[in-house]
Amino acid sequence: MTAESGRDDLMMRTADGRELHVLLDGPEDGLPLVFHHGAPGAIASYPPMTAAAASRGLRLVCYERPGYGRSAPLPGRAVGDAAADVTAVLDHIGAASFVTAGWSGGGPHALACAVLLAGRCQAAACVAGVAPYNAPGLTWMAGMADDNVLEFSAAAAGAAALTEALADAVSFLRDITAGQLTEAIGSLASDVDLAVLTGEFADFLAASFRAATAAGMAGWRDDDLAFVKDWGFELPASGTVAAPISVWQGGQDNMVPFGHGQWLAANLPGARSHLVSGAGHLTLMADSFGAILDDLLELAGGR
Repeated sequence: MTAESGRDDLMMRTADGRELHVLLDGPEDGLPLVFHHGAPGAIASYPPMTAAAASRGLRLVCYERPGYGRSAPLPGRAVGDAAADVTAVLDHIGAASFVTAGWSGGGPHALACAVLLAGRCQAAACVAGVAPYNAPGLTWMAGMADDNVLEFSAAAAGAAALTEALADAVSFLRDITAGQLTEAIGSLASDVDLAVLTGEFADFLAASFRAATAAGMAGWRDDDLAFVKDWGFELPASGTVAAPISVWQGGQDNMVPFGHGQWLAANLPGARSHLVSGAGHLTLMADSFGAILDDLLELAGGR
């Protein structure tokens, strides 16, 4: 650990014997901000993100979901299983409470914490996160770019079909550079998203993709399979105990369509919605992370 920064890169064991890769960064006495990366994604350095958290008195806590990076796989996992891993991480670092944010594929995992760890989680932000696969009234793949339609159609068909569908992408992402992101993402990125694929943010995304796929496809495959089955918990209904939730969604998002954010905002009682017509999937993280944290802390304080 670096005393000045409080940065600590560690491997820890869960109660069932799995290893989790965890990165802590920021003030050691700060309120933990558990960040759930996207799918595919893994731990990668992004100084603006760390600085935004630290300037608000937050200690950034990133962990790789099972099968990603250096974290051991957990075949058949559900979205709700993230709550047990977050509990293990918090217990390991001696944290009584926390706030959480999940981006893209991390969004549902942040919602799991809001529901399943309601006594400990002070607030949760779902940023460009998918809605439940069988959400009533939502055509789940409507508005998705073709690559995502193919990916999630394969996920719905089962593990074998998805394994075949992801094979070429995993091979490419394992060595991807920042300069190759535009080619790799293709139609998945809207014009506003393509505009932020530069500099530190592009370096961060490329590093995250490389780390996510270094050990293969297990994390990505198991995430996708988890998204299209029962999540392992019920979204809060009126009167249900849950942490305060904010929903952030961009209208220029070709990866997770605007309709997902609209559905979540309409079906999470009391959720604070930020449905931004001009934002994309990537721009919410690249341009609005500070605003997301301010809103998250306001929700936590209100509790």
